[in-house]
Amino acid sequence: MPHMLLIHEPAGQRASRPEPEGRILYQRMLDWGATLREQGLLLAAESLAGTETAARVSVQAGKPRIVDGPFAEAKEIVGGFFLVDVDTHEEALALARQCPAAEWATVEVRGLAPCYAP
Repeated sequence: MPHMLLIHEPAGQRASRPEPEGRILYQRMLDWGATLREQGLLLAAESLAGTETAARVSVQAGKPRIVDGPFAEAKEIVGGFFLVDVDTHEEALALARQCPAAEWATVEVRGLAPCYAP
């Protein structure tokens, strides 16, 4: 049963962290991902760039609207994700507790389901 572990970071956290510390934390995440891959649990994982180069696209009344980042109203950003395949939601929660990012961010655990499912 696939689950997404979304890493929610405080906006601006990356910019306030010295680069050497950021590299150490990033390596911890890479190592954790490698462990999940070795266990056959990891389907995909990526770190996302900051919101400075992001854009939001919506279509209202047939007209596209594009808003470029950064987004001043954002208090958190999605910094990355791990897509894992586990047997139960409880196993996904256990992985989230082990995720190094849980020490400096919030790890949101969501099962995958079609958009019409409750």
